[in-house]
Amino acid sequence: MGTKAKKIVLLVGDIIVLWGALALTLLIRYGQVEFMSQMGTHWPRFIFIFIVFVITIYINQLYDVNILAISGRFLRQTINTIVAAGLISVIYFYISISSEISPKTNLAIFIVIFLALFYLWRLAMQSLGRSLPLEGLAIIGHNQKSELLKNELARNPGAGYRLEAIIEQENNFSELAAQVVAGKIKNIVICNGFDPKKTGAFLLSLLPHKISVFNYPDFYETLTGKIPVEAINTDWFLENLKEGRRHYFQATKRLLDLSMAILIFICSLPLWPLIALAIKWESKGPIFFKQARLGRQGARFQIIKFRTMKTENNNQAQTEVGDKRITRLGDFLRKTRLDELPQTLNIIKGEMSFIGPRPERPELADKLEESIPFYNTRLIVKPGLTGWDQVSGEYHSPSHEDTLKKLQNDLFYIKNRSMFLDFVIALKTVATVFGRGGR
Repeated sequence: MGTKAKKIVLLVGDIIVLWGALALTLLIRYGQVEFMSQMGTHWPRFIFIFIVFVITIYINQLYDVNILAISGRFLRQTINTIVAAGLISVIYFYISISSEISPKTNLAIFIVIFLALFYLWRLAMQSLGRSLPLEGLAIIGHNQKSELLKNELARNPGAGYRLEAIIEQENNFSELAAQVVAGKIKNIVICNGFDPKKTGAFLLSLLPHKISVFNYPDFYETLTGKIPVEAINTDWFLENLKEGRRHYFQATKRLLDLSMAILIFICSLPLWPLIALAIKWESKGPIFFKQARLGRQGARFQIIKFRTMKTENNNQAQTEVGDKRITRLGDFLRKTRLDELPQTLNIIKGEMSFIGPRPERPELADKLEESIPFYNTRLIVKPGLTGWDQVSGEYHSPSHEDTLKKLQNDLFYIKNRSMFLDFVIALKTVATVFGRGGR
């Protein structure tokens, strides 16, 4: 069973668990006699609660098939889910004047039962996943790409693949064919530099045995959610970045950006004087931090944020973990993302979007383009406040290695961008802010 199929099964199971928790709650409270009438009263209101729980489960990354139900991470994220969804449920029932029911006890019982059923369901799914046979996989070619893929397979056991063989030479094709015929290998990833004609003819001969063949970039992208920069070339960009087909998406995205930016700007405006006074009180320097950044197609603009660093002895180097230049107020502003409120002005002006690659400093971008192939292809789209890289769960430093990882995430977004992916990133951003803060 593949990763997508597992996630669908988890989602369907969670919905069943939610309905089961509501049914058991009503049976406990009202018995069998009043069960049907109470269900008719409660379920229309609980539909919203179900949606809240599913979305909260998602943003807490509990549809990650690599999380074990017996792990501390699962426990922490489940608690986060219950607290967040529970609070929203309380607000929904007790502040919404349209609610016809006020189930104080029912809601408490529902949450307790859901928590128990949810844990048992995920534990059962974990046990089922272990009992399901993994699909055998072979890699043709032994090089840096195959080693990277080997490591990623080890880090993603929930993907459902078992690495059976790495074919280092063409004369090992007969050994691979024997394993395919025996049913041990169902998937083959091409990472090699062998003769394409011989490799192609060999793989064609195996098709009757119902194998799936992947090229390295596509399989790596599916497995990790990243684009392997070291394995792509100009042809990849021409084949995958269909910019001429995105007019509707771009127009819709701009409309949403403009509407949300104006709304946030107006609603947050009362906070601006308070934040400004606090910044001036804590340290000397300007209220706003402004810096030249690169926008879409290389257009330069001035990014604007609330200042979070001391100005004394500040060499304007990129921020690092535990940076001593960050003030106490600045640390709070960064963790809550309040320092980025002024960037709504950049969005209103059309220089940025809410979602996209982070904007880079021009001088750094020039250096990175020299050392990292295709780095400036990030400039195909507008930079954003948040993006696929920011919600990846990893902190990337300014190092060459981490910059390459950021580019992998940025290219994945550029290739696959859609309103759905933007929505996913927005939800994950919420989880990031409330889960581990910002830098």
